[in-house]
Amino acid sequence: MEKAYLRKILKEKILVFDGAMGTMLQKMGLKTSECPEIYNLENKEVIKAIHKQYIEAGCNIIQTNTFGGNRAKLSQYGFEDKVEEINRQAVAIAKEVTGEGNFVAGDIGPIGKLLHPLGELTFQEAYQIFFQQAKVLVEAGADLIHIETMSDIKEAKAAVMAVKDVADIPIICSMTFQENMRTLTGSDPKTVATILEALGVDVIGVNCGFGPDMMIGIVKEMYEVSDCLLIVQPNAGLPKLVEGESVYDLSPEKMASYVENLVLSGANIIGGCCGTTPQHLKLMVDAAASVKPLEKKKISFSKVASRTKTLLIGEDYPIAVLGGYINPTGKKQLMKAIKEGNISVLCDEAVKQTDAGAHIIDVNLGLSAEEERSLITKTITSIQRVTHQPLSIDTVNYDAMEEGLKVYDGKPLLNSTSGEDGALDRVINMAKKYGAAIVGLTLEGKGIPEKAEDRFKIAEKIVTKAVDRGIRKEDIFIDTLVLTAGAQQSLALECLKAIKLVKRELGVKTLLGVENISHGLPNRNDLNDTFLAMALEAGLDIPILNPYHSSNWRIIKSADVLMERDKNAQFFIQWSDSKGMEDLPLIESVKDEKVDAVTQLTEIILEGDGEAVIPQVELLLKNGATPEEVISRCVTPALEKAGENYEKQVYFLPQLLMAAEAAQKVFQHLKPLLQQEKVNHIGTFVIATVKGDIHDIGKNIVSIMLQNHGYRVIDLGKDVDAEVIVETAIREKADIIGLSALMTTTMQEMKKVMEILKEKTLTIPVMVGGAVVTEHYAETIGAHYAEDAIQAIRLAKKLH
Repeated sequence: MEKAYLRKILKEKILVFDGAMGTMLQKMGLKTSECPEIYNLENKEVIKAIHKQYIEAGCNIIQTNTFGGNRAKLSQYGFEDKVEEINRQAVAIAKEVTGEGNFVAGDIGPIGKLLHPLGELTFQEAYQIFFQQAKVLVEAGADLIHIETMSDIKEAKAAVMAVKDVADIPIICSMTFQENMRTLTGSDPKTVATILEALGVDVIGVNCGFGPDMMIGIVKEMYEVSDCLLIVQPNAGLPKLVEGESVYDLSPEKMASYVENLVLSGANIIGGCCGTTPQHLKLMVDAAASVKPLEKKKISFSKVASRTKTLLIGEDYPIAVLGGYINPTGKKQLMKAIKEGNISVLCDEAVKQTDAGAHIIDVNLGLSAEEERSLITKTITSIQRVTHQPLSIDTVNYDAMEEGLKVYDGKPLLNSTSGEDGALDRVINMAKKYGAAIVGLTLEGKGIPEKAEDRFKIAEKIVTKAVDRGIRKEDIFIDTLVLTAGAQQSLALECLKAIKLVKRELGVKTLLGVENISHGLPNRNDLNDTFLAMALEAGLDIPILNPYHSSNWRIIKSADVLMERDKNAQFFIQWSDSKGMEDLPLIESVKDEKVDAVTQLTEIILEGDGEAVIPQVELLLKNGATPEEVISRCVTPALEKAGENYEKQVYFLPQLLMAAEAAQKVFQHLKPLLQQEKVNHIGTFVIATVKGDIHDIGKNIVSIMLQNHGYRVIDLGKDVDAEVIVETAIREKADIIGLSALMTTTMQEMKKVMEILKEKTLTIPVMVGGAVVTEHYAETIGAHYAEDAIQAIRLAKKLH
């Protein structure tokens, strides 16, 4: 199918996807321990019958039975060598039943493992797994690809890039959210839309997780920031276990009643996920026929994003400041740290600039080509861990730029390209491939033109070429380049004239290294402040500044009010009431040596800096601290603070796990030094994913956090029989048993564990959790409920 054809259809009417394949297979006898995808080979008629029922219900798009059809998922059943056979047959079955005007979507689900640095799976490994499956689906004749139920934007990114490299085929990508309206790894709806849109995804949306009522808000948020087409596939409400069977609480009639609101929120495609049947979809099809899709509003603002936060840039939003302090030019201590590979210093600077108010953090290492390429991966990985602000990858070493892009989770600024064809082509290609915005310098082979008109011509070339190659205007920033007034005073205002031309004639955003104007002159602050005010009046969107100077902020906050970027001066008033607005000097802002070593180690653990943690432990030991004191004064408070930050949504899963891993390194390092009696754990915890369930991401997170809080954890893995769990608990003298389930069909295994314990008259407390598990269900079987890892730790401490 041509992408333009899909867009044309969706502008005119709402298309309807089918409903739940898993729910229907369970109704037809699929056991919890069976591989659903093997039905494509061994029970073809069953799959065909399900597809046919959805077609008869009026669905326009049928999804192949390949949700778990990647080699990682299939290997759990011993079918990893059947990837091609299973996926090819799945497309063939679907195409047999789709008639004229209907389409087949090749369905791609998640791998089921966390990507590095949260897990062991690398981005490249994930990409290869998705590429293999996508290639078969496309070659077999799928009309489009649907990447669904993704809980990590980085994994979604790997899948999208893999499909794009297979073929120019329409791509739909939908994420699954938690009740806090964030994905498992912390991305909100606006950020998901921003990142996927930049990657060139044709339809973006949400599926699974919960019912249609909670999805309305998610779709609205996506619609607000993107003109992309949107999809929504809710569950039939929340699952309940009734007499051993999964029951979803929304009837077909109730599901259909939400269709109009979903469409009015911005959805172009609707469908069903867990618990939905042909009966649900028939009524949803009828409801969709009576409503028209919303017209897509013109998006004039620009966006960049980290994994967890999106920054909107434009005339209706406060001025965005790019913190330019991570640049070794003129900073001897910073250059020394970069040369030594001391990433913790760079992370400190990122955090300090964020605290000072910077909206984007520029990363400029200023190294030779080979040095920069080897260090940038580590730098980007580390800095994005400690700040939620989007990053600017600042280099003209394009090999290094691409290495940085490979590990960045969000949508960065690529700073920068010149007007030279070779550089411009390379940066445009990378922006399209990895999903990024670009900064174009008004510079060509002969250097920086003196006159504004000549700089404008280069800007026009950059914008024209980028737009022709498929880059949105909103993703192009032009830097008209500042020359120092100390050497070229007569040209000082030419870059401002060029900004006005670019804004008026090209309609793109502008960026400028404001402080270059005063290079080599005394009293730089006054000159910088005056020039900043003039540049903002000329139309500058992003000044690159030292965010430690409060004089910069006085001008920016005041300009926001006067230019109506700050409605009712609300941010200005908040800023004016804040404390500590003293100027910070323009010198190296390195880590304060006066901060005591205990506080430093606590902060290092909180930042998840695995490399800096052991040297700091050694420093404490050298200064006379005992191993026990290191744990009690540093590690335990750090973990408690990480838990508090997680609950307050200051931290998300990546930050929580990285802090836990840093703490684990401390434990491992100190273990040989501790007296034996001090090594004793505070309790033994036997944990497992129950029989029939092969999902273990959540269980693994709980396991890691419990170990770091002093528990001896016996992790039995996934798909574990109830008898094995109880026998292990008896043998290991467990203080607590932890059970995880992601599917309603396996929840009953938790009840089985409780029954065996009762038969054996054992009083070991049982903690249960998982996506489908509720507090009510836990109470009905006599277990304790933990919503997440932090609650699990608190509950564990209460239970023994």
